[in-house]
Amino acid sequence: MSNDRKIRVLIAKPGLDGHDRGAKVIARAFRDAGFEVIYTGLRQTPEMIVSAAIQEDVDAIGLSCLSGAHMHLFPKVMELLKAKGVDDILVFGGGTIPDEDISKLKACGVAEVYTPGASTQDAIAFVRDNLTRK
Repeated sequence: MSNDRKIRVLIAKPGLDGHDRGAKVIARAFRDAGFEVIYTGLRQTPEMIVSAAIQEDVDAIGLSCLSGAHMHLFPKVMELLKAKGVDDILVFGGGTIPDEDISKLKACGVAEVYTPGASTQDAIAFVRDNLTRK
């Protein structure tokens, strides 16, 4: 990462889940930490998220899912990124995700998963650390 531009993060809500408070909290925390944040809003398809990530030339994507559909939606985003040849975007996720699903999500390429109560500062530090190493 060069230091001449802000890190660009896309915060997205895949699926039909209508609750976006957590996503807005994360978006605000990243913005307050000096990141450039693009928030896509509710009810995004994996295709819409990947398209927005490419269009906005983001460095990272944060996915938020509370509906229980994370095992379908997160891997689909990873698959589409790979298909479009943009597998250098750091993807992290959060929401109500059972512990037993976290290793499966990481196996498909999601770099980190945060569950309720996780610190926004931890997520910010994780993204910053993993992008400066690139």
